[in-house]
Amino acid sequence: MAETKKKGIARFFELLPGDRVIWILVILLAMISILSVFSSSPLLALDTGSSRMSIVGMQMIVTVVGLLVIALVCVVKNMKVFQWLSQWGFIGSFLMLIMLVAHVKLPFLRAAEINGAWRILTIFGLQIHVYEVVKIAMVMYLAWAVDTLRTDSFTILNYVVSKYEKMRWLDTEFWKKALYIYLPVITVTIMMMDGGTSSALFFAAIMALIIFVGGVRIGEILLLAAVVGIWFGTAIGVYKHSGKIMPFSGRVVTAIGRLDDKHEQNMATIQNAPPNSRAFQVALDKERQPVSALLAIKDGGWVGKGAGRSTQRYIVPVIFGDYMFSFIVEEYGIIGAIVVMLLYLSLLARGAILSKNCKDYYGKVCAGSLCLLITAQAFMHILINVHLAPQTGQTLPMISHGTSSFLVFSFAFGVILSISRIVQNQIKKEEEKSDPIIVTSEVQPSDDSVKDGLDELDEMESE
Repeated sequence: MAETKKKGIARFFELLPGDRVIWILVILLAMISILSVFSSSPLLALDTGSSRMSIVGMQMIVTVVGLLVIALVCVVKNMKVFQWLSQWGFIGSFLMLIMLVAHVKLPFLRAAEINGAWRILTIFGLQIHVYEVVKIAMVMYLAWAVDTLRTDSFTILNYVVSKYEKMRWLDTEFWKKALYIYLPVITVTIMMMDGGTSSALFFAAIMALIIFVGGVRIGEILLLAAVVGIWFGTAIGVYKHSGKIMPFSGRVVTAIGRLDDKHEQNMATIQNAPPNSRAFQVALDKERQPVSALLAIKDGGWVGKGAGRSTQRYIVPVIFGDYMFSFIVEEYGIIGAIVVMLLYLSLLARGAILSKNCKDYYGKVCAGSLCLLITAQAFMHILINVHLAPQTGQTLPMISHGTSSFLVFSFAFGVILSISRIVQNQIKKEEEKSDPIIVTSEVQPSDDSVKDGLDELDEMESE
């Protein structure tokens, strides 16, 4: 019976297109997500006037839709489809961020604010977490850009240079990198600062790493980092001297407050101010979430409290999102945390193998970079939860609650699996074309020739 079941499971994974290990990782992350969202969402149910059963039911629907998205994207067998889509990544990201910065308010399209940050676009009532979409879109765009730079096939720029003599100065490697790589990264980074400076700086670091993986020299990447650093430093200087920051004020002020580290001041206020005073409540609100997240990790120990026994889920309002790792540690302990981290590290390792085996340069950079982004965001989330990184809204990919975030990462996994499927087909064709290692019976020596050879050896030994 067990043997039949095992065969059935094995047969199921054999039917899945693409890398089976990545499929297993996706399914495990989705299962952890359903279990964790159900147990961590009592405050969400209270705020929305629903129940945890309805929330987990919706999460299961999102999971099924996400798996369907992965399967549909995985069907793509031609890398050029992703290359064509990737070249529009920057333009799409720019348009979405412009709508956020402008706080667009149309009957069918509205920018939404969450915790003082403009990160959501609502289209016909459907919420889209723009930053998650932008990260995936820009990773794919940069994969296209470094591949196109390598082959010198920027169609529009080459046309302009050939058509207009005065524009010939653009026909250099530096200007092509500046227009198609550096300018898009700097533009998107600065625009993201309006909704979250920490998120923008994390994005810039990941983009710089992807550009480096794509073959751009380290000196040029450091120059790119210097430009972003000078802009941010100038904003801080203006704020310190005039109290105003242009052009993006709110979130940069928040970031400066975090850099100044008000923790000790808040704790002193909590200890000394009257419990009913406004100062006490403001300080308590600022410290409650990160402190409670640390308490969740401390209380979890090695084996955790057990499923459904978390206490900090009643204190931390967004434990199902920004502090999901703390919740996992509280209920499943350090052992559960290690399992989660190993899943993401396995994805990174599998992405490295896939990137190494891929002969197409775009596919190599795209698959490897998407795996790197997902893993890096997961560990950034973990570092925030243990207070080793500034607080910012980084979800745990494929685990934290969130419809648009889950579906966007599902698309990313679909691209990775599609590329792995293309690579598998390429390897299979090469194996079919290669010469067999074992000699066929037609060219094998006959029994008589073998016997003659042995007789000659006997004669040589007797002599």
